[in-house]
Amino acid sequence: MNRALTLAGLLSLMALACQSPQQVATALYEIIDDDWEWTLENYPTYGTFLGDPRYNDRLVDLTPEAIEARQQYARDMLGRLEKIKADALAAADRLNYDLFRQQFEDEVEGQKFSTDLMPINQMGGVQINLASLQMVTPFNNLKDYRNYLKRLSLMPRQLEQTADLMRRGMESGWVMPKVPLRSVPDQIQAQIDFKVVDSPFYRPFKEFPEGIDPQDQEELAATARNIIADELKPAFEALQTFFVEEYLPAAREEVGAWALPEGAAYYAYRVKNMTTTNLTPDEIHVIGQSEVVRIKAEMMKIVEATGFGDDFAAFTHFLRTDKQFYHTSAEALLSAYRDLSKQIDPKLIKLFGKLPRTPYGVEPIPDYEAPASTTAYYRPPAADGSRPGIFFANTYALDQRPTYEMAALTIHEAVPGHHLQISLAQELEDLPNFRKYGGYTAFTEGWGLYSESLGEEMGMYTDPYDKFGQLSYEMWRAVRLVVDTGMHHKRWTRQQAIDFFHENTGLAELNIISEVDRYIVWPGQALAYKIGELKIKELRATATETLGVDFDIRGFHDTVLGQGALPLNLLEARIQAWTEEVRRR
Repeated sequence: MNRALTLAGLLSLMALACQSPQQVATALYEIIDDDWEWTLENYPTYGTFLGDPRYNDRLVDLTPEAIEARQQYARDMLGRLEKIKADALAAADRLNYDLFRQQFEDEVEGQKFSTDLMPINQMGGVQINLASLQMVTPFNNLKDYRNYLKRLSLMPRQLEQTADLMRRGMESGWVMPKVPLRSVPDQIQAQIDFKVVDSPFYRPFKEFPEGIDPQDQEELAATARNIIADELKPAFEALQTFFVEEYLPAAREEVGAWALPEGAAYYAYRVKNMTTTNLTPDEIHVIGQSEVVRIKAEMMKIVEATGFGDDFAAFTHFLRTDKQFYHTSAEALLSAYRDLSKQIDPKLIKLFGKLPRTPYGVEPIPDYEAPASTTAYYRPPAADGSRPGIFFANTYALDQRPTYEMAALTIHEAVPGHHLQISLAQELEDLPNFRKYGGYTAFTEGWGLYSESLGEEMGMYTDPYDKFGQLSYEMWRAVRLVVDTGMHHKRWTRQQAIDFFHENTGLAELNIISEVDRYIVWPGQALAYKIGELKIKELRATATETLGVDFDIRGFHDTVLGQGALPLNLLEARIQAWTEEVRRR
């Protein structure tokens, strides 16, 4: 029998060796397609987010057994990919193979770190994500509503599973730091204090589309009210009790990832994963310090030009406190963001040869999320075109939302930042889905930050305060390099990080605190912005010098964005190839 198995194995290897490039590519894309279907089925809310409704009656299973099964799946996928004769693939197919395999290699490497046991922080978790689901779920027919009711009935179980994971984290040392979690009880309580009919979970049942029978409408609404009142609300109450009485007392005092089990290795993994580079935390810390000095010199030119001499602190105090820089109503703030968007849109043609077809809008961050949220964020459009991209702006604490930052923020979150880049990627027809809808933080956020500098070329920084706002945002990302590595690698305290922000930026106090707390719970993520932006600027400078008068900014931008998000080393190779092609023309 052993000889027979050996012979079968040899025959299988011989068959693989004789495959044509097309056969190898076909085998690869079968695996990629299988994985896409597996992903949508096992992460059903991701499918909802993309506009695929097939699993809208499900939630992801957070039991230890389900988590282990998903981890085993990743290990098995690597085994399947090892059987692909990658050297036989054409260049475009080989790139897809390499990127696809790298995803699973990264995932398997990360399995030694028990991050599943820290499922809640002030930036996200069931206390925010479940309520937000109704914002991306379709409600067009009876089936949509019944699917949502099934999903609603599963939410109490997911709340229980989340608490169980956190209990396991308390036993193993994988717990969140205490201070950033201070707003989580209010986030949970916000899902309890609503009257049932005012709950975000009930919003879809307040108004029905045409075509649903009135009797069905009443039955659906009554079922929703019962689930929210009798099952979901008690489950949130139980989570609240657990979080306040058990988890918060067990949360760690230290803010840095170094305090976690294998914390140094975990942070090194996060740095590599988020930057797609081999830079060490120490090297990034030095880069950040250098950028802080450079940008500070540019900021001081504006401080001096506006009559404050060399008194940076006095100037930033003026910016933080003078009423001329703040809107007095949420409506006025949102209107101003929308006006800025309309000003930017027609300017894009000068910088890009290809623009996305997908529209975008500007909306406020939901009230239950806003107090602990960042200044803004972007939600991509649905893959099927049923939902536009949304630039969400924070209208909480208006005295912390200065007008001089608004142009740079709009450019970053909407166009030519996240909306333009992500929508273009989704509209690429020759990419597999994992590349259209996936990404690399260093590329995506690096592009967003690079886009802020394009505001100068678009004439969006019309006065010294707007320009200072742009520089302040760039400084914000440079400070991140110092602060993130400071807390997670060099064992800085939270207050040291806050003080460093105050010394070097004009950001409002609330923004500084929320940002530092964000870096604490998302180790390494904040490094991606500046590292990615510096690489894109470096590539542009090199191409400009090499090509001289033949350099075309629209061609450069189209090339950067033309293959979706890429690791920075592959982006560099792509721009080098484009530069050489233009030079030979």
